[in-house]
Amino acid sequence: MTAAPHPRVSVLMPTFKQASFLPRAIESLLAQSLPDWELIVVDDGSPDNTAQVIQPYLADPRISFHRLERNLGLGAALNHALSLAQAPLVAYLPSDDVYYREHLEQLADALAAHPEASLASSGVRHHYNKAAAGQIDGEPLQLVQVMHRRTGDRWLERGELTTDDLGRMYWHQLRRRGPAVSTEQVTCEWVDHPDQRHKIVREPVGGINTYRDYYGVQEPLRFHTTVGHFIDEVERYRKYRERPPTPPAPDGLKILLVGELAYNPERVLALSEQGHKLYGLWMDKPYWYNWVGPLPFGHVQDIPRENWQAAVREIQPDVIYGLLNWQAVPFAHHVLTENPGVPFVWHFKEGPFICLEKGTWRELLELYTRADGRIYSSREMQDWFETLSPELAGGRPTLVLDGDLPKREGVQGERSPRLSDSDGEIHTVVPGRPIGLHPETVAELAAQGIHLHFYGEFTHGQWKAWIERTKGLAGRFLHLHPNVNQEDWVAEFSRYDAGWLHFFRSENGGELRRANWDDLNIPARMATLAAAGLPMLQRNNRGHIVATQNLARELDLGLFFDDMADLGRQLQDRERLSQLREHVWAVRDQFTFDHHAGHLIAFFREVIGEKPEQTGATPPARKELA
Repeated sequence: MTAAPHPRVSVLMPTFKQASFLPRAIESLLAQSLPDWELIVVDDGSPDNTAQVIQPYLADPRISFHRLERNLGLGAALNHALSLAQAPLVAYLPSDDVYYREHLEQLADALAAHPEASLASSGVRHHYNKAAAGQIDGEPLQLVQVMHRRTGDRWLERGELTTDDLGRMYWHQLRRRGPAVSTEQVTCEWVDHPDQRHKIVREPVGGINTYRDYYGVQEPLRFHTTVGHFIDEVERYRKYRERPPTPPAPDGLKILLVGELAYNPERVLALSEQGHKLYGLWMDKPYWYNWVGPLPFGHVQDIPRENWQAAVREIQPDVIYGLLNWQAVPFAHHVLTENPGVPFVWHFKEGPFICLEKGTWRELLELYTRADGRIYSSREMQDWFETLSPELAGGRPTLVLDGDLPKREGVQGERSPRLSDSDGEIHTVVPGRPIGLHPETVAELAAQGIHLHFYGEFTHGQWKAWIERTKGLAGRFLHLHPNVNQEDWVAEFSRYDAGWLHFFRSENGGELRRANWDDLNIPARMATLAAAGLPMLQRNNRGHIVATQNLARELDLGLFFDDMADLGRQLQDRERLSQLREHVWAVRDQFTFDHHAGHLIAFFREVIGEKPEQTGATPPARKELA
């Protein structure tokens, strides 16, 4: 077939790592009842055999193939294709989607019948047994179901914003030019599979770190999904990224970070600021909160997962620092197993019970039994692990250090005036999920005149039913607020009288083997509340082993209560509350990673085998860190 000199429709096909889908998509285009089209395939830096798979189709002069040297993102790939388009009409066929026979013809006819329209859309099948006659409920119009007139408008690119909202990326611009029309006929398929872009982008299945890993993004992102909060890595981490690296210390260590960094990832810069060199070897398929490299704040040199052993032999790190949550266990275990002789430290924060559930219990135990150094997130967590096996009780260096502590520099600032000073009422805050605070519990708070301020718009979406019921029961005493970035914790949260830790009733009766995750955990919000100098609220679990209870009693961080009436009475004791606030403010530096960085380095040196007199530091044998 010869190419039409003036095709009626330019079909744009962005593709990345979808060689197995690509033939199906192109075959569906070749079967179209409208034959005068051109197909512009833009390979956005795929590492697979896309170029080989498409080669036979290039015999059709209507099809052209263009490869970008590295992945630039959907917007850039589409803009590149638009710059090559020659037809007056533009349609889209992502390489993992499918057209039905009449698709292009019906959309082109709809635009011809409505000259005032800016775009036309079809119905779409979006699951093997689900379809929509128009826009899918809860989703923007999908690329595969749209045709529009060619204009000078451009797709939003990664450097501007990464999002799953295609309306924001392009459709809204077109709709300013004219209305949209719909054929209301299901003539295409938005193919459902795990690697669809919106699933990689959107929390909680995907997210910023999932996106970064999948597409190999090297630069900081401005990121906003339809369900998550806005993340501006460009501005948030600029001060760290543009800071000159600290010169290596004469006795500086080379530290290979393995796994992921969970929350507050910039904390590791406290190590580089002491003259130690950091490298990163990251797990694949991270969750949205599992921070992996390339890190947006820089100063950590990544090594590739492929043939990482050779890279490790070349770098010759002094220590491998494996961390942090249950998702990283399989990869950290792989590195431990294949470790070419480097001292290995394992630091585990979250999820021994999840490892049981997910089938990675053996790997977790071997990480602890075989590691040269063991770090536990709480003293209670260490005690619990040591009940599991004689191999875990003593014999190797151990340290207790919470894994999610923020960097000191990120939680500075002056405290704000309290709301209670202006209205005379008690205001409490929960940053993140209101764990244990059932709607009826919040109603009991309201009956005591206590307000609850709930932060995090993404979390609000997860707790929608909770919010509706709680509003009905607590009325004006429930307040919703958007997410607050770390640098604003002090100014925002210091407005409140106290903050909530996880609220639960322990049932272990002082027996470690009965303890669950609530009992053993030091939640990340503990550092958040400490940064703002807030007294911490938790149920009085006297007689039980509870990590937050023990730490809060030891450092005098908060209030313990039996019921909401008891809490109400304690919160009315303004003198005691004021003393608590000042005390938490005075010890808050203990909840920063910088405060403990020297102890961690001393621990690494102990694991490596350096003697204390070599470094002037006393390595801790079992030191509890907040």
